Amino acid sequence: MVLLEFAMSPQGKGESLSPYVARILDVIDRSGVAYQLTPMGTILEGEWDEVMGVVGACFKALQSDCTRIGMNLKVDYRAGPQSRLRSKIERVESHLGRKLRT
Repeated sequence: MVLLEFAMSPQGKGESLSPYVARILDVIDRSGVAYQLTPMGTILEGEWDEVMGVVGACFKALQSDCTRIGMNLKVDYRAGPQSRLRSKIERVESHLGRKLRT
């Protein structure tokens, strides 16, 4: 199972990029892949081809009217069951003995 964190945005489109981010999040939300939105990016959880397919679809959603696109991408693969999107946080919380703001 793969956890993939990424942030993607067009270059040269001004200070407010929220319309482009919304376009990307629409693709992610409609994909059916488990995800978590953060202020600095989005985390996807699934099989390699599945999550990379979503990243590719997000790129294509911007490519139509963006001549330059920047992306940061980080991947953690671990064989085994899914739901690490939440279980990794729960494991740390159990060590601390309290809930964290997530």
